[in-house]
Amino acid sequence: MPLIRPSHEGDLPAITAIYAHHVLHGTGTFETEPPSVQDMAGRRAEVLARGLPWLVAKDEAGAGLLGFAYCNWFKPRPAYRFSAEDSIYVADDARGRGVGRLLLAALVREAEGAGVRKLLAVIGDSANAGSIGVHRAAGFTEVGVLRSVGWKFGAWRDVVLMEKPLGQADGTAPE
Repeated sequence: MPLIRPSHEGDLPAITAIYAHHVLHGTGTFETEPPSVQDMAGRRAEVLARGLPWLVAKDEAGAGLLGFAYCNWFKPRPAYRFSAEDSIYVADDARGRGVGRLLLAALVREAEGAGVRKLLAVIGDSANAGSIGVHRAAGFTEVGVLRSVGWKFGAWRDVVLMEKPLGQADGTAPE
């Protein structure tokens, strides 16, 4: 069983490598150039400064990272601070082993503990059955598809929007 824990600065090279693979070979992200370790450090610092989680999955032996997950405000304006967008990336050689499911479950718990009321999945490519399935299994519901909004690998790509209410959701005012 992989160990899920908060990320450390020392995880950034492995996080960057995992993400670079997805940028260069996948359609789950619409980035086309892999960010540097410094870029990823800045992204992580922004997430943590907002009191939001950035998690990693380590293999049982603790030797390497199997994946990472974090959430950040859905949009940068403060009114969105109770709605966060999740991001989950699994190392290519760890796919199909339940790592994404474990990361998402932990991220949901941590996000709720941080005061997030709505967790959103903005999934690149409507053919991304793995990510859509992991989110659906975690209780996310599809709320829409933005057709042909990204151009990657010589084809138009959709974005699938999914949501999961957390805690009191919109039933009460936030603290």
